[in-house]
Amino acid sequence: MRTGEGKTLVATLPAYLNGLSGKGVHIVTVNEYLAHRDADWMRPIYEILGFSVGVIKSGQTPDEKKAGYESDITYGTNNEFGFDYLRDNMAFRLDQKMQKELNFAIVDEVDSILVDEARTPLIISGAAEDSSKLYVAINKLIPRLEKGVKAEKSKMEMMDKNYVPEDTGHFTVDEKSRQVELTESGHEFVEDLLIKQKLLEEGQSLYAATNLGLLHHVHAGLKAHHLFNKDTEYIFPEQANRSYR
Repeated sequence: MRTGEGKTLVATLPAYLNGLSGKGVHIVTVNEYLAHRDADWMRPIYEILGFSVGVIKSGQTPDEKKAGYESDITYGTNNEFGFDYLRDNMAFRLDQKMQKELNFAIVDEVDSILVDEARTPLIISGAAEDSSKLYVAINKLIPRLEKGVKAEKSKMEMMDKNYVPEDTGHFTVDEKSRQVELTESGHEFVEDLLIKQKLLEEGQSLYAATNLGLLHHVHAGLKAHHLFNKDTEYIFPEQANRSYR
């Protein structure tokens, strides 16, 4: 529909229809002015039909945002919806999340939002912890792990659904996908090493949700030792300077 032909009014029809499920509807606008204006213009229609209307915008408190998302119809900008989604994924507890289950969205000015605005990525980050000491500690453990070979099934073994081939060594390397993977014995061996170094508590699993950061460091160490070669994937700055003189 062209400008002035009534897109804002027509949007109330699918918004109401999809809002009947009680899961909420998001109406995405290109700026906060339009979000406020459209919400105020269409509010009487929704309220007559028994729906609540909310507006989300930058600068609101978490409680204000949560109230906006709890409304049956929620107006807001694409950036704010996107950043709130990212914030929810960084929340440590469920009660810290603002958005509820994503159900249905209507995008106004779709060319501006999904083409022009989409060229700018939404990036959010938290405070980074200094894990340099942990990298050094893990780096000392990596040489103690033995590189193995990933087991492959023969044709006869593939016919046996219960047969599970065992990889050799503590880890395997896939040069094609540039990935490393701990074997079952390697998993146990690494856990023992980490417990002895007091980096992992006795009885805890390396694959527990609270230890995924530690597992990441182990994988990073294995990749650094077995996938990245000096003077091939990387060079030292002083060597680079000498080579260009």
